[in-house]
Amino acid sequence: MNNISRTFDILSYNEKHQPLEKAFSIMKNGEWLSYSTQEFRQQVDSFSYGLMALGFKKGDKIATVVNNRPEWNIIDHGMSQLGVIHVAIYPTISEKEYLHILSHSDSEILIVSNKELYEKLLPVYQKTDCLKEIYSIEEIKGVKSIKDIQKLGQENIATEELEKRKKEVQETDMLTLIYTSGTTGLSKGVMLTHKNVVSNVLLATVFVEYLDYGNRAFSFLPMSHILERTGNYLWQLKGLELYYAESIETVIEDMKKAKPHTFITVPRIFEKIYDKIISKGRELSGIKKALFFWAVRLGDKYDPKPENRGAFYDFKLKIADKLIFSKWREALGGSIRGVISGGAALQPRLARAFWGAGIFVQEGYGLTETSPLVSANGFTPDTVCFGAVGKIPSSIQVKIADDGEILVKGDNVMQGYYKDDEKTAEALKGGWFHTGDIGKVENHFLFITDRKKEIFKLSGGKYVAPQVVENKLKESNFIEQIMVIGENEKFTGALLVPDFNYLHNWCSLHNVQYRENKTLIENEKVLARYQREVDLFNKELDHVSQIKVFRLVCENWTPEGGELSPTLKIKRKVVHQKYQEKINQIYQS
Repeated sequence: MNNISRTFDILSYNEKHQPLEKAFSIMKNGEWLSYSTQEFRQQVDSFSYGLMALGFKKGDKIATVVNNRPEWNIIDHGMSQLGVIHVAIYPTISEKEYLHILSHSDSEILIVSNKELYEKLLPVYQKTDCLKEIYSIEEIKGVKSIKDIQKLGQENIATEELEKRKKEVQETDMLTLIYTSGTTGLSKGVMLTHKNVVSNVLLATVFVEYLDYGNRAFSFLPMSHILERTGNYLWQLKGLELYYAESIETVIEDMKKAKPHTFITVPRIFEKIYDKIISKGRELSGIKKALFFWAVRLGDKYDPKPENRGAFYDFKLKIADKLIFSKWREALGGSIRGVISGGAALQPRLARAFWGAGIFVQEGYGLTETSPLVSANGFTPDTVCFGAVGKIPSSIQVKIADDGEILVKGDNVMQGYYKDDEKTAEALKGGWFHTGDIGKVENHFLFITDRKKEIFKLSGGKYVAPQVVENKLKESNFIEQIMVIGENEKFTGALLVPDFNYLHNWCSLHNVQYRENKTLIENEKVLARYQREVDLFNKELDHVSQIKVFRLVCENWTPEGGELSPTLKIKRKVVHQKYQEKINQIYQS
């Protein structure tokens, strides 16, 4: 591994040391379509030859809007070994953002997955000056395909020239341009080098030593997400077989068939998995239901340190594992060992419960600008701390500024923001990257308390950290999403999105009649139940942070709706504007 300094070196390492018959697989019409390591190499080189024949050179840029699939990796490695910069774009952003990114990045061609994305991006393509062509992975009548590029490459094989181009790519060269979603304004282009990303991949290997050559990883987060992308490089370096779902709708079904040992997720999806498991438990009756929730309560008390658990607890845990928790693992394919969670704060309750169920949930912390890993929880008792975002590795420097902001220095920190010297200078001061997150360090574990820009002050001068409050209330089965408000107001308020599946079940049990969700959220019994729920969690918050008044809303917040970023973070300004009338009601009540 000492010779790996550029992302495409991972492929060369795999060819020599850990070839696989099923290096990459995707579900197609109910069956796995697989590429061996050797077949993958041939596909990558054909793509590189094709780009060379089209005149692409080091420093040129190609944009992709591609869902998770083996071809993403073919395109990515095919570009990187020529020094062509990959502009990876989320498939769920607005037309305005697409136009901004494609124009700002100077991308020359655009590659999309399928007809749906082609039709979505065609109007944008027609408005740009820099784009010369759109290519698709799946066949679309009248549209060029990446197979056309590969066919051109096969007709123009230039082995010596390719090897020369590969040698010219330095670890300090830009690998990718990733536009951070942000929560306000247009996104910024983060410039990451091969060294930034590869240093992170090599570092991450110590956190997943429980995975072995030939194990299976499942991928479903967007590959444009730096966490999923770096994770994909990590799985390749570990010699894992990578499996991709046929579509987002078939993720759970395909995961069961893939039987993965690991996958990467964000807390929002983890919460949904947990909620689905709990919902199944509620459908049980009698002794089965009692045993299920006995096991859940046992998991809620799990401590990774054996000496803190005691022999009797471990005895009960073995019983719970045999009767209940083994079925949790079965729901995730039956082979799961560990799951990586990042992108936002994970409720400690969830981490504790899954560890109790025999699944390492490894929460980490990082940003696109840090490639992304800054810290991570491990898989042994002394390397995990529930509530922390992990241990800080020795190769990365972290310090806390006087105002509580987390500062980072290391090989993983970006070059800067593309075409934006002013924002680069703001973010990188004295060699330290200013994360915008507030936190603390205890015993080498990093704790995040909030976003610097999201902490607000009430009119009385007291500060409120909204993420802390939101993360606490999301532990409620009744609450799907929440945004805490109150800047310059007299008290802290909140907008709550109910978990309607759970709420509908509650209504059935309590004879609450309703026609639609719009009227349901105004029902007096429902509002009274939510008030009791809020009151319960308020007891765990300081007086200033307690929710004094809330309003229920009946629309789920999504990236497509504009309320969430592609990484599922709340766009507070958007939500605030959308529900201004309800917010006015809160502060006029």
